[in-house]
Amino acid sequence: MSMSKTDSATVREGFPRPFPNTPTNVLEQLRLTGKVVVVTGAADGIGYAVAEAMAEANAHVALWYNSNNAAVEKARELASTHGINATAYKVDVSDPEAVQKTIAEVVNDHGKIDVFVANAGMAISKPILEQTLDEYRKQMAVNVDGVLYCAKYVGEVFHRQGFGNLIITSSMRAHIVNVPVDQPVYNASKAFVTHLGKSLAREWREFARVNVVSPGFFDTKMGAGPESLQEAYRMSALGRQGHVKEIKGLYLYLASDASTYMTGSDVLIDGGYVLP
Repeated sequence: MSMSKTDSATVREGFPRPFPNTPTNVLEQLRLTGKVVVVTGAADGIGYAVAEAMAEANAHVALWYNSNNAAVEKARELASTHGINATAYKVDVSDPEAVQKTIAEVVNDHGKIDVFVANAGMAISKPILEQTLDEYRKQMAVNVDGVLYCAKYVGEVFHRQGFGNLIITSSMRAHIVNVPVDQPVYNASKAFVTHLGKSLAREWREFARVNVVSPGFFDTKMGAGPESLQEAYRMSALGRQGHVKEIKGLYLYLASDASTYMTGSDVLIDGGYVLP
């Protein structure tokens, strides 16, 4: 994008900022040696695939889980396989005090947080006329409040450190209203966190980057259910759901020094589902 003389006169003092002191070799840019990454909802599905990707790139990983304590053994396996520190933390992201406390524990255990992946989410597949208010509140507590609490308290850490990187898992459903028709609250919750991420990228521009990933249907428990599976195949340009191994590289890119010029972006990875 070019700038006119009139535009350049409005640039604030202190600009342009210097380029980051990062490797020029792209494979070295993708290495996360010495970095500490937190992943919420990390017991299975996309969350665990992301945690695994970070460990494979040599990061120390904090796996957050709530009900699925398989994360404890998975953390041990990651540490043993990749020679990194991997720790599991049980935390309900809808509880702000628990989020604040656990973030403090991670900093105490690891010394810092470089990257925070706010991935935990849930869906109750019911049309709004059939959904109870308690079910509505439950989804919003995890999908909206949980992301906001994580952002608020890790943002305080990033500000204090002077660096940080927040990655929010949203959904392709934040981009369209016709899929699936029985998840209006889930769709709306993901639209909220998508725009929250963009706003935070602007607010935190002096000390942290913020980006959003919007997955389509992946072959996980949060993927297409039996009633919508054939529709997922039909609508996807690639004719299938995604495998979690196909999303690992995107999160790694966003977490790494390969993406230092990227903030405020919302990246769709949906097999071409939302193409017109």
